[in-house]
Amino acid sequence: MASWFRTALNWRIKTPFYYGWLLMAMAFVSAFAATGVTQVVMGGIQIFITEDTGWEQTTISLAVTGGTWLSGLFAPFLGRLADRYGPRWLMAVGLIAAGTSFLWLGGVDIIWQFFAAYILGRAVSNPALVGVVPRTAAVNFFRRRRNMVLALMSTYRPVGGAINIQIISFIAIHQGWRAAYRYWGILSFILVLPLILIMRRRPEDIGMLPDGDSPVEAARTGALARGSITRGSRTGRWSDVEFSWTAKEAWRTSSYWLIGATAVMGTIAAGTTGYSLVPYLYEEAGLSKTQAVGVLSFGTFLAITNLGWGYLADLITPRRCLVICLTGTAGMLVFLMWVDSLAMAMAFALVWGIFSGSVGSLEQMVLAQYYGRASYGTIVGVLNPFQTFGLGVGPALATIFQQTVGDYVIFYSILLTVHLAGALFIFLARQPARPPRPSPDAAVSTS
Repeated sequence: MASWFRTALNWRIKTPFYYGWLLMAMAFVSAFAATGVTQVVMGGIQIFITEDTGWEQTTISLAVTGGTWLSGLFAPFLGRLADRYGPRWLMAVGLIAAGTSFLWLGGVDIIWQFFAAYILGRAVSNPALVGVVPRTAAVNFFRRRRNMVLALMSTYRPVGGAINIQIISFIAIHQGWRAAYRYWGILSFILVLPLILIMRRRPEDIGMLPDGDSPVEAARTGALARGSITRGSRTGRWSDVEFSWTAKEAWRTSSYWLIGATAVMGTIAAGTTGYSLVPYLYEEAGLSKTQAVGVLSFGTFLAITNLGWGYLADLITPRRCLVICLTGTAGMLVFLMWVDSLAMAMAFALVWGIFSGSVGSLEQMVLAQYYGRASYGTIVGVLNPFQTFGLGVGPALATIFQQTVGDYVIFYSILLTVHLAGALFIFLARQPARPPRPSPDAAVSTS
C-alpha cells in the first residue's frame, strides 16, 4: 500500500510544454477559488450581506481585518515550509480550509459564526493559495522568465476577484449570498485531488531545470551570465547564475527593509482605496450600487496588465517600475476626488487599475532579483505580517473614517501621501552588494 501511494504521488502528467506552465495553471485555479474570501471581493459584496443581515459595515470590516492579519502571521511559517517541502501539501490544506470556510459561511446566521468562518478561510487560504506558497513555486520553476511569471501570478487574485465579485453578486441577487459561498465550498474540495497530483517543489525534483532548459542550454546561459555581470548589476536582468542569499543575509541589508516599507505603504493605500471605492462612488459620486461594483471590478480586472509590467521590468528593472506605479497611483487619487459620473469613474478605474494592481508583483520581482530563489519563501514570508497588517488596516480605516470624519477629500489626500512615501522608499532600495563567502577553492586550500 505504501509503495503504491508513493508511486501515485510521484506520477506526473506528461506535457508537450514545460511542466512549470501546468503548475502555474493549477495555481490560478486554486487562487480563483480562494479569492472568494479576499478583501476586494468582500468589499464588493458587503452591501448584500449588510442588507440581508442588518450587520454594520464596521462589524464586517473587523472580520476582514482579523482574517487578513492572521494570514500575515501564518505567512513566515508557511514560507519556510514552502522552501523546504514545496507547495503540494500546503496548498491542499489551503483548499480544504477555504472549502470548509465557504460551506460554513453558507449557513451562518449570527455574527460570531461569520467571524469564525471568514477568518479561518482568509487566514489559511491567502498565504497558501494566493501569496507566498505558490509564488515560491514560481520562483523555483522559472529563472529567465521569472519577472513575467510573477507578473502573471499577480493577476490571479485581482482577476479572480473581479470575476468572483460579479458571480457572487449575481448569485446573491437571485439565490442569496449564502448560496454563492456554498457553491465555492464545493469547488474548493473538488480541486484538492488535481492539485496534489500536479504541484511540485522544484523542477530538479522531477528531472528538469528552471524554464525547461536542458543542461547544455543552462551551461550556455550561465556562461553568458558570467560574461555580463556588469550589465546585470545595472539592469538586474542577470547576475551570476542562481546566486541565492540566505534569509539572515537578506535581513541584514537596508534594501530588504526599505522594500518591506514600500510593500506596507503600497498595501495600505491600495487596499484602503479598493475597499472604500464602492461606498464612495455610491454615496458621494452618485453612482448606483451596480455601477459602483462594476467600476471596482473593472479596475481590479485591469491587474491583467501586470504582464506588460513584467516585460517592462526586464527592460528598466522592477524597482524603477515600482516608482512609476506608486507615483501614478497617487496622481489618480487626485482625479478620484473630482469623479461625479460613471464615465469619469471608469476613466479612473482604467488608469488606477493599471498602476495600482502591479505594485505587489513588482515588489516580488525586486526580492527575487536581489536575493535569489533558495530562501525566497522565508525572505518573502517575513515581510508578510507587516504587509498584511497594512492590508488589514485598510477596511477598518475606511469604515471608521467614513463614520467619524466623513470627508473623503481628506481621506484620499492621506492615501496619496502614503503612496508617495512608498515611492520614496523603493527609490532608496538599491541592489545590495553580495555577502562575502569563502570560495570553494579557498576552502579546499585551507583544508
